[in-house]
Amino acid sequence: MAKPALKAAFAAKKFIVAPGIFDGISARVADAMGFDCLYMTGFGTVASHLGVPDAGIGTYTDMVSRVATFARICQTPFIADADTGYGGLLNVRHTVLGYEAAGVSGIQLEDQEMPKKCGHTPGRRVIPAEEAALKIRVAAEARIDPNFLIVARTDARTTLGLDEAIKRGKMFAEAGADIIFIESPESEAEMAAIGKAIDKPLLANMVEGGRTPVLPAETLKALGYAIAIYPGTGFLAAAQALEKCYAHLKQHGDSIALGEAYGFQRMTELMGFPEVWEFEKKWAQGE
Repeated sequence: MAKPALKAAFAAKKFIVAPGIFDGISARVADAMGFDCLYMTGFGTVASHLGVPDAGIGTYTDMVSRVATFARICQTPFIADADTGYGGLLNVRHTVLGYEAAGVSGIQLEDQEMPKKCGHTPGRRVIPAEEAALKIRVAAEARIDPNFLIVARTDARTTLGLDEAIKRGKMFAEAGADIIFIESPESEAEMAAIGKAIDKPLLANMVEGGRTPVLPAETLKALGYAIAIYPGTGFLAAAQALEKCYAHLKQHGDSIALGEAYGFQRMTELMGFPEVWEFEKKWAQGE
């Protein structure tokens, strides 16, 4: 079931910063940091789980299994990317019910044509606005738990312009979305226009190197946004660290100069080994 704390945070108008999680390690680290919300990134989850681009290759089955894994790990509520709902209206209903049952607190659905592409990348095309709004209506009616949030995303800005994107955001709000996500506005002025036009909690996608300016939390709040997600920050940092240490290993043939970095003992604690050791001690043969 969804965690009611997330819906309550939005109702209290608390600005939310949500880091991206993409695998079990990132989920455990982020969960321990005291955030109000986490965000399961499609790009990072597909990359870490399948090692392929976030270009419609990951299936509902791939993703819902990861949702369930993260829900088992995390006490912090999180929103999970569900692409287009993986098909038509029946698929959308099935996806919402599956994600909700897996234990996520919010689902993100977008209006791209299938196969979808990662936001902030070229070549994205969207389905007709009325068809997209109907998907959101189906999603809103399909949920069982009223604490389960629907995040409606439009990718219309890049190909059809800001006015069309705002129009779709309003349609999605009327269709029952709890949070509106207009992907890749290209300036602070565009973000301000979105904030003035849409009377619903707004999501800002802060992608380092993407099409949208990365702004401080206070600025985003002043522009009318309620939540900022940082989907790539964690996996970009992880890839940089891996590249650095692997390059050192290749050049020098050892890891001596690298030190222990995070610390093996800390990692065993993060992953829950002390509980395993206590279990083994309790049930040791002969006791």
